[in-house]
Amino acid sequence: MHPARHLLLAALATVSVITPARADTVPVLVIHGGAGVIASSLTPEKRQAVEAALSRALHDGYAALQAGRPAQDAVTAAITVLEDDPHFNAGRGAVFTHDGRNEMDAAIMDGATLRAGAVAGVHHIKNPILLAEAVMEHSPHVLLVGDGAEAFARTQGFTMMPEAYFRTDERWTQLQKALADDRAGGKHAVLPLDRHFGTVGAVALDRQGHLAAGTSTGGLTDKLYGRVGDSPLIGAGTYADGNCAFSGTGWGEFYIRTVAAHAVCVRVGLLHQPLSDAAEEVVNREIPALGGNGGAIAVDATGHIAMPFNTDGMYRAWVGQDGVPHVAIFR
Repeated sequence: MHPARHLLLAALATVSVITPARADTVPVLVIHGGAGVIASSLTPEKRQAVEAALSRALHDGYAALQAGRPAQDAVTAAITVLEDDPHFNAGRGAVFTHDGRNEMDAAIMDGATLRAGAVAGVHHIKNPILLAEAVMEHSPHVLLVGDGAEAFARTQGFTMMPEAYFRTDERWTQLQKALADDRAGGKHAVLPLDRHFGTVGAVALDRQGHLAAGTSTGGLTDKLYGRVGDSPLIGAGTYADGNCAFSGTGWGEFYIRTVAAHAVCVRVGLLHQPLSDAAEEVVNREIPALGGNGGAIAVDATGHIAMPFNTDGMYRAWVGQDGVPHVAIFR
């Protein structure tokens, strides 16, 4: 076992991951719309539309924090905006599976209580992040999948959207290209960037000093066999505790294998590693060393922000402790 893992396990036995609340914290919000942005494929029109959506999501989420609402509310407010925009691989813009369907995953976690909710493989839910929140708030479970998740959604009054709602020409064209690549013999070998990027997420620190994280995705273009990635898996693509909140985007299998979200937050809370160093080590060193890539957003309990990525770009926006909104795509 790597020496750092021994240190983590020893620290886990002695240090709490829940920190006391503070009523005077300056709120912070960070959102992402996915890593893996390829500069050559981003037209001026698409860039303008993406930046506008990121700005709307940031505005809605930060307004919740300014109103004194909990971090969880800011996370859902921001993510629902991105789920409703077809430019992002979540909700309405979800990519297609190999069989030509949309299978969406989402998770949310409240760092103050370590409560979490998640859904995977849903086909008819307009805003999967809200169903994940309902799982957390109104069920004894953490993760519901497929037909069971949608049955639960009906008990909670969710409207089932027709599958046509999620179909966009851009995503359908991406699937046809992927299928053509499959027929040419490249099936599910080394996946090109546009197959495994586009997840959306948000992390927030509220006025009470509490953290929350959420992630929503359509998964991989051309994915097989009901594949589920890291986004709905607590500790892999989504995690929050009293010290750190994390949402990842990228090749999910590698975030699962490194338990990336939890690894970053453990380094922050238990090893007292600066957030930027912890995120850099996991996202930009451990994951690439295994052959993966992607990015992430994170915030700690003191309001420090990290946004590491190892692709051309990552859609992102944030309001730090200076209260100034920012939107960025490339470095």
